[in-house]
Amino acid sequence: MKITQCLHTAILVSDLEKAEDFYTNILGLSKINRILKYPGAWYQLGNFQIHLIQDSQIKNKLQNPAKWGRNPHIAFSVTNLDEAKNQLLESGYPMQMSASGREALFTQDPDGNIIEISQG
Repeated sequence: MKITQCLHTAILVSDLEKAEDFYTNILGLSKINRILKYPGAWYQLGNFQIHLIQDSQIKNKLQNPAKWGRNPHIAFSVTNLDEAKNQLLESGYPMQMSASGREALFTQDPDGNIIEISQG
């Protein structure tokens, strides 16, 4: 087997409206207009997609609450980490700086899914 590309990741969310607000308005991702057979939303980032799938039964729990980066997460690169940090703070989202000392932070979407943001 030779994997040539990562196509998408699926993220379970309990409240699609809150999740769409976070991924669209806070992270600034571009939503794809698609008709889905289930409650969800798709986002395009270059050649990669993020699929939000609503499941009101999910209960996300941090496996390592002390270090968010040691939990399942998705990572994004930004041009200005301070700008991203200020936007998250102004919007009331929790944040934890990377314990490694590199220019990165971790936040959580409305369902507690971990998002890494690093300057790249």
